Amino acid sequence: MGPRRRHAICLLVSAIIALIGTDAFSNPAHKQAASHRRTAAKADNHKHRLATDASHWHKAAKADHHKHQSPAEAKHSERAPGPRILLPRDPSGSAALSAPPPMPQPKPPVLFAAASPTDTVQNVARPAISSEAPDACPEPDVCIDQYLWSLYERTPKVDTIKVEEKIKVKVKNKGKTRTVVKTQTKYITEDFGWKDPKAAQKAGMSLKDYVIGGMDRDFRRTLYNALRMMDDAGLSPGITSAFRDDYRQELASGDKAASDSSYHGGSRRGGYGHGLAADLVSVKGDTRAERCMWSEILWAWIEAHEKELGIGRPYLDKDPPHVAPIDGKEYADKRSAAKPRLAGLKKPSPSSRPK
Repeated sequence: MGPRRRHAICLLVSAIIALIGTDAFSNPAHKQAASHRRTAAKADNHKHRLATDASHWHKAAKADHHKHQSPAEAKHSERAPGPRILLPRDPSGSAALSAPPPMPQPKPPVLFAAASPTDTVQNVARPAISSEAPDACPEPDVCIDQYLWSLYERTPKVDTIKVEEKIKVKVKNKGKTRTVVKTQTKYITEDFGWKDPKAAQKAGMSLKDYVIGGMDRDFRRTLYNALRMMDDAGLSPGITSAFRDDYRQELASGDKAASDSSYHGGSRRGGYGHGLAADLVSVKGDTRAERCMWSEILWAWIEAHEKELGIGRPYLDKDPPHVAPIDGKEYADKRSAAKPRLAGLKKPSPSSRPK
């Protein structure tokens, strides 16, 4: 084939190739496919950018929120359960975060406090009985007994008593060692609140019927009026002991009468219903030391007003809480002996009180 013919064939092939290429790119189907691919790529790129922007915005909003919270609020926010929902962007191009859904708060537990009506250490308020009683009371004796009982209930049954104990000690005398017995005195705090309940149980009575009902009825009325005067004077009187039978007297500590001879109600004095004595202290003060101080004031006040009160302290400081009717045999017999004795003696320790 000559050069001229080969040149002609090459020109023909080039023209055919050019024609085919132009038709391919001018085909609408090919153009549409290419356009779709470009649109999808663009949309995917936009979607990725939108998610990225929203994530950055969410982090920025959360950081700003914590920045303006107090430490307690931030701590609560960190612990609060529930999802945080990212809302879609609004037309303005901003995104909004929803607040955590409200969580139901548990109701605080209801606590019930129980108070014992016989909490004598703390319950030192005045008895809730009208000052007009017993005159204004339908049953005066009932009101009197209730008042006396309230003073008994509110009074601590604690005292310091003197205890003598015999001990053996070794002593040297002229180079020789021998063992001798010595008496040692100790002062201990005694809770005698169990004694009356035990005696009442033995007698088959309630505690109130035992300690209050065992006193002489006329003495109860005199004692009521006297205690009212002390209460009105702000001395806060209390009763540590009232009626005591022979068994209860055996349980008493310190200097005491024979079990059947106590004016509190020993069998030789008439027994139940004939008690003519009571032991009085003051319950004023927050501590035992303060109550002891106020008891001293109470006893001195009784001694200074015994004619008005109708009761007195037969033994004075030998048994300071003990009171009895000033027109009774005990007062007449014991006071006549107590004053000369007290005139030349120092004040004995209150630990000698019989309980």
